[in-house]
Amino acid sequence: MLGSLARRLRWLGYDAEYRNDLSDGEMIALARREGRVLITRDRGLANRRAWREDGHRLYLAETDLEAQVRAIMAALGPPPGPSRCIVCNGELDPLAPAEAAPLVPPYVAQTQTEFVRCRRCRRVYWPGTHLAGLEAWRP
Repeated sequence: MLGSLARRLRWLGYDAEYRNDLSDGEMIALARREGRVLITRDRGLANRRAWREDGHRLYLAETDLEAQVRAIMAALGPPPGPSRCIVCNGELDPLAPAEAAPLVPPYVAQTQTEFVRCRRCRRVYWPGTHLAGLEAWRP
């Protein structure tokens, strides 16, 4: 339900795990085990007794992505760190252009000088044409 939000939060630097393959009970258990705040648009899940007792949940009434991000930042504070992998949530490490060259399209290797690679899934990122739009949106 909140996959786009998870990707945006990761880009901003939040540690945002996203799972859509778990039952409500499994999500609650995982969030507790990992010390996470469960963010949901499911009013029933947010109001379960287990969550009312420990408060590690955030119900989002907002449907607009930007409004959701603003609500999360208001509740949790500014992003705690640098961007994370938008696909798997892994941490990103700098990657030298020479190391990136065989891993990216030839045009990208010839025109870009800054790269990062995900520690978890090994995806390589660089500042693409979409970055200006994202940066203009950054709260």
